[in-house]
Amino acid sequence: MILVTGGTGLVGAHLLLHLLENGEQNLRAIYRKENHIQKTKSLFELYKKGDLFPQIEWVQGDILDIPSLEIAFQNVEKVYHCAAKISFNPSEEDELRKVNIEGTANIVNFCIDKKVKKLCHVSSIAALGDLGQNESIITEATEWNPEVLHSDYAISKYGGEMEVWRGHQEGLNVVIVNPGVILGPGFWKQGSGAFFTSIKKGIPFYTLGSSAYVSIIDVVKIMRLLMHSDVNGERFTVIAENRTYKDIIFTIAEKMSVSKPSIEAKSWLLNLGWRLDGLFSFVFRTKRKLSKQAAQSLQNTDLISNEKVKNKLNYNFEPIDSYLDVVIDFFKKV
Repeated sequence: MILVTGGTGLVGAHLLLHLLENGEQNLRAIYRKENHIQKTKSLFELYKKGDLFPQIEWVQGDILDIPSLEIAFQNVEKVYHCAAKISFNPSEEDELRKVNIEGTANIVNFCIDKKVKKLCHVSSIAALGDLGQNESIITEATEWNPEVLHSDYAISKYGGEMEVWRGHQEGLNVVIVNPGVILGPGFWKQGSGAFFTSIKKGIPFYTLGSSAYVSIIDVVKIMRLLMHSDVNGERFTVIAENRTYKDIIFTIAEKMSVSKPSIEAKSWLLNLGWRLDGLFSFVFRTKRKLSKQAAQSLQNTDLISNEKVKNKLNYNFEPIDSYLDVVIDFFKKV
């Protein structure tokens, strides 16, 4: 039995589809709320693979709820841990740590207790290390610097990785993937999907900072390949290209035939923005839209390497521009 946590999210839903398309059987996925399953079903239908959906065994549960995990882990041999909370709102720090650290610890503990053969943990490039002197590109071996300002999300994902490494020290076979910004269809109100929605509506600002991007197809392919390999106790950065935010936004806007942003959000404007956003949030009790850490990340220009996974698996990534055409084609059908 293969267990997938986060089966109603972008990564988990695409992973379930990819596994079924490649003949994997005995798939079990965890869901928290009944209506969330519809998201995954809709994704299968989007790809015209609705006939595969009934092969998934759904179990109601939560990675923070031990009794539900006891049921979900029955006869499980492999686990893909995709469940996580993504937020850059400082007010959600406690929930981020609880889900991404404590929740991962629960999964690791069950894997050890139930003698699971292998665990694949989905982390993030946010949990990678920080460049030191004489370093020019971030790799899997770059050390995490606790003195550097990190977002609560990054800290929680780093903490989750520490739980996985603890499990490995206790004899659990593990692999960790650190995807960049994951591009994919079907979840237009969250994650990178909301990015396409925002660009269509029109956004006024862009920055010259950069990040690393990857297609959801590459992410799930690499996860399966690593789980079917003899790789154990390693992490892999899963990114296709480093691109500036300006480049990505302008490319998407051009492909969607909508207006491009016209104002560069320079450092002084971003620094003013997160302060004003904090004040507005405090006065009106609204959700933060721009934190200090988020403003910092929008100015970041560090480059990230994907050489390790390319060499290990002899893997070629999908070019971002061509995959954007695929995603936008799906988006236009909504």
